[in-house]
Amino acid sequence: MGEIQALRGTRDILPNEVGYWQWIETVAREILTRATYREIRTPIFEQTALFERGIGEATDVVGKEMYTFHDRGDRSITLRPEGTAGVVRSLIEHGLVSQGGVQRLWYTGAMFRYERPQAGRQRQFHQLGVEVVGSADPRADAEVIAIATDILQNLGLKNLHLDINSVGNLEDRQHYRQALVDYLTPYKDELDTDSQERLSRNPLRILDSKDKRTQEIAQNAPSILDYLGPYSQHHFEKVQQLLTDLGIKYQINSRLVRGLDYYTHTAFEIQSDDLGAQATVCGGGRYDGLVAELGGSDTPAVGWAIGLERLILLLQQLQSLPLPVVDFYLVSKGEAAEAQAFKVAQQLRRCGFAVELDLSGSGFKKQFARADRSSAIACLIVGEEEAASQTVKLKWMVSKEQQAIAQADLLAMTDKLHQQIKAFRALNA
Repeated sequence: MGEIQALRGTRDILPNEVGYWQWIETVAREILTRATYREIRTPIFEQTALFERGIGEATDVVGKEMYTFHDRGDRSITLRPEGTAGVVRSLIEHGLVSQGGVQRLWYTGAMFRYERPQAGRQRQFHQLGVEVVGSADPRADAEVIAIATDILQNLGLKNLHLDINSVGNLEDRQHYRQALVDYLTPYKDELDTDSQERLSRNPLRILDSKDKRTQEIAQNAPSILDYLGPYSQHHFEKVQQLLTDLGIKYQINSRLVRGLDYYTHTAFEIQSDDLGAQATVCGGGRYDGLVAELGGSDTPAVGWAIGLERLILLLQQLQSLPLPVVDFYLVSKGEAAEAQAFKVAQQLRRCGFAVELDLSGSGFKKQFARADRSSAIACLIVGEEEAASQTVKLKWMVSKEQQAIAQADLLAMTDKLHQQIKAFRALNA
């Protein structure tokens, strides 16, 4: 039987990359916690109807990209292609929407779409997202954009730009849709195949086409901004003013419509100039009709999602992670010494130290070489002599100073050791 490999469009996240994922989660969690966002975790699979109703049957996601199957109860089940619909379903099901007030939520996890894999885009991919449910205030739109900007900037990203647009409300879009169809119909035969199909089903999505000729045609299409009603216009102007007040630079992109049917009013994308064709790192907007569409009360909401694979590609290009923090590398040789070293390692870990215990059983020379490569602050040595005297030899890796310490005394001086390690790290930062 041949070697079993990961399925196309999925990938393993190996230990040398996991640090990037943990770094993003740590930075995001800190920023979101300060902004009083609470984490929510929803199932990876849901009833297919949730996405058909929530995302829209005419979208590419529902029509072409979902992983859908029938379970043993002959129910149609879909692996979640995005996070918002599941979050909204959860809020409705558990009565959180009916409680009133504003829900500030965030989530992270795996999503699934059947599309052509490429750099930064997999069939199993991961998102970090936020949802503010229960506020129609333009400040909510500006807040989520500001938080996304804070997260990306705190990760060290610089060459970012924000595109914003308003897709208005349902009435605005109905007026605009007709004007767009009237403009595009004479060019129907020149549009790409997908856009020809969208002309009758979802003409706004033609504006998002990547086909060069379709883009040329769309360049002169009517702007949705000319079809916004007074409320939509005021809402969009207020969002712009709030972003300006925060010093967040943006550009208006009237062809930005996003790919899901539930968007209303604000739509936005944050893109990186360092990512090439797949430039969007964060995308989102307002979706005031989704809660009602899924069976809840009429409730406004706004949110975004960051694609973690693309973000990690960026971080890997721009900076390398520091080596894992190791306080002590513990080497030992001989049966009694190895048993004592194992006990010392576990005791030090319980005292808050990061300890790597060499389990190779090889000679001291090879163990010391690994200690040098480990980025440890100090090396602890237990050989036959130390085992007999119940001591441990402590060697500071930078200064090469070393001393013999009774194992019992080592555990009694943990406060001093913490201070010494902190001082060594500051000195060599």
